[in-house]
Amino acid sequence: MEQVTSADGTVIAVDHAGSGPPVVVVGGALSTRAAAVPLTEEIESEYSVHRYDRRGRGDSGDTPPYRVEREIEDLAAVIDAAGGSAFVYGNSSGAVLALRAAEAGLPITRLGLFEPPFVGGDPDAIPKISRFLDEGNRFGAVRFFLTSIGVPADMIEASRDQAMQALAHTIIYDLTITGDNDGLVPADRLARIDTPTMVISSTGSAEQLREAAQATADLLPNGVYRSLAGGWHGVPDADLADLIRQFFVS
Repeated sequence: MEQVTSADGTVIAVDHAGSGPPVVVVGGALSTRAAAVPLTEEIESEYSVHRYDRRGRGDSGDTPPYRVEREIEDLAAVIDAAGGSAFVYGNSSGAVLALRAAEAGLPITRLGLFEPPFVGGDPDAIPKISRFLDEGNRFGAVRFFLTSIGVPADMIEASRDQAMQALAHTIIYDLTITGDNDGLVPADRLARIDTPTMVISSTGSAEQLREAAQATADLLPNGVYRSLAGGWHGVPDADLADLIRQFFVS
């Protein structure tokens, strides 16, 4: 494990593997850098892969109050340590964070995004989850969140996992990142991002997620859309890696 220091002094934990052009992986909700290990193993022979714990997760620090701008600074610090510019792959809410970082002018060469969750949602989700957290009910917070975003019932059983419950407070961070446009595709913001971007969806995801991915690609000046066979909000890492290789070297 390596560490970088963000602009506000927060320490961010980073793992590095492989060699070649740098790729930074930005994780989604309720995940740590460990979630990116399978993808890393698929591409590390060709790329220098940097996966990190977003603030408040895993081995990274956290400095209140939370602001999206601080997370963009965290990503900037990781990119700087990776060599000053990088390809960036963002998963789910991490895809939205990556888009916001590109909009802010970070030195991102190309973007790969998996299902940015511009799908609306419960407008009162943050106060509801805050109440669960205030009561010390992390299981309730995670279960409510997963249910509210349409996670299939059999997958919601994962909310009993203690490691996932340890990340419950960061749900509010992800909802803050994705909810500034009422959870809808932010057409005006996307139009300002000229970074070449590939947006990917899974055939097994909810229609709303697939439509949001397609709309995101269509609204980006240099966006392309790809669909992969997969399950709900997920695809095989080998297939994902193939697409990433093709796009990042094109």
